[in-house]
Amino acid sequence: MLWNSHYSIKEGMHAFLGASQYHWLNYDKDKLIQSYNSYMAKEIGTKKHALAKQLIDLKVKLPRTRQTLNMYVNDAIGFGLTTEQVLYYSENVFGTADAIGFKNEFLRIHDLKTGVIPAHMEQLKIYAALFCLEYHIKPGEIQMELRIYQNDDMVPCNPQADDILPIMDKIVEFDKVLRSIKEG
Repeated sequence: MLWNSHYSIKEGMHAFLGASQYHWLNYDKDKLIQSYNSYMAKEIGTKKHALAKQLIDLKVKLPRTRQTLNMYVNDAIGFGLTTEQVLYYSENVFGTADAIGFKNEFLRIHDLKTGVIPAHMEQLKIYAALFCLEYHIKPGEIQMELRIYQNDDMVPCNPQADDILPIMDKIVEFDKVLRSIKEG
């Protein structure tokens, strides 16, 4: 058999209506449109994150408006934050903070959300716990501000040690459980 060549298909690409995502067989036209729109919103969100990272890394501020991207980029530049920083406890527990900084015993973590469903602060609290574990910092000895940028608004949170310590404990405990499972 001489197989057709498909040069436009790059390695790792997947079709929206691909065989491995077979659930679309059960869709009607409305569900297809809804699913595709969600998929495209996710793609746009990925591109906005990449753009924000470039702007912050190059220290290019945007016009001062209440637009989510503008506020996020300008604040990250203003606070001198690092973008896309991996926070690592183990191969079982790590994550990438959109923007983070630690200076003068003050931890700042900012997260850009491009979807419309309201985000939850738990993700940023996990980042704070991972930061404290990785860098051996006691959460009671620092101040923290976590910010979610979404829907042309910024939601701040100033967690205390009592908010972060239980997450740190759970990370350590659950990592031990997963390590013992992997060791058999």
